[in-house]
Amino acid sequence: MTLTTLVSGRPASAREAAIWSALQQELAHYGVYQSTALILEGLADGKLATAPLPPELEIKRIAPGCFCCIGNLTLRVTLNRLLRKTPARLFISIADDTHLQQIRDFLSQPPYDAYLSLTPDLVV
Repeated sequence: MTLTTLVSGRPASAREAAIWSALQQELAHYGVYQSTALILEGLADGKLATAPLPPELEIKRIAPGCFCCIGNLTLRVTLNRLLRKTPARLFISIADDTHLQQIRDFLSQPPYDAYLSLTPDLVV
């Protein structure tokens, strides 16, 4: 199961800084980076854009727009591609937390319920 955290809030730099902080905490705990995938909504403007990134980190960016309102197609395609590699961790960065529960519900249903273990949301 891939541990999955939804990260929401504005601006993108705050979400990316929160993800970077979580990655650093995991590095301190495990002594090594776990295979981690990030799905980031919007353009790069945060710490991840300039940080030296470990090879265990795979980043995919999705154009801004509510994942629920656009039918989750972009999220589904990106998520399916990332899950083929079975990352240990997944962070999904979402700009607007209006539909956070709907996204959580979507990820808790088949087929994703067999692959993802949702952790508490990270709101910045």
